[in-house]
Amino acid sequence: MPAEPMPRCEFQSNDLVLRIDVTLAADPNAIGLVVERVMEIARGMQCAEGKEFEVELAIQEALANAVKHGCKGDPSKMVQFCVACDQNRGMLMIVRDPGEGFDPRSIPDCIVGENVYSEHGRGIFLINRLMDQVSFERGGTEIRMKKA
Repeated sequence: MPAEPMPRCEFQSNDLVLRIDVTLAADPNAIGLVVERVMEIARGMQCAEGKEFEVELAIQEALANAVKHGCKGDPSKMVQFCVACDQNRGMLMIVRDPGEGFDPRSIPDCIVGENVYSEHGRGIFLINRLMDQVSFERGGTEIRMKKA
């Protein structure tokens, strides 16, 4: 049975100066090219001006998690990535994967005790520190990030 297509990203603003929808194969090598192109466009449109580093790193981490955990590194699976920019509200980014999802509360704090030595949870930690708003939807298969 073929995989169910992912729903379209809906942004509730008529004032968008930028909207990008990308579907990429769950290949770690695809991440850098997608991030580079999206950031080039975002810089040109002056989205999240002065906060590009935070946005770029958060996108890289979210896409890497989707590829590694959501798609289990299977390049036949697809990751959906959507970006919108509104001059008044900043950038909204959505990353969706076809995985089973997860409970973000189950990720141990990577800066406490023995977790400092763990190789897991740092991406979520960084995203939460870099973005102004972060939420996990669809059972953890979708992350929504906002940078004003």
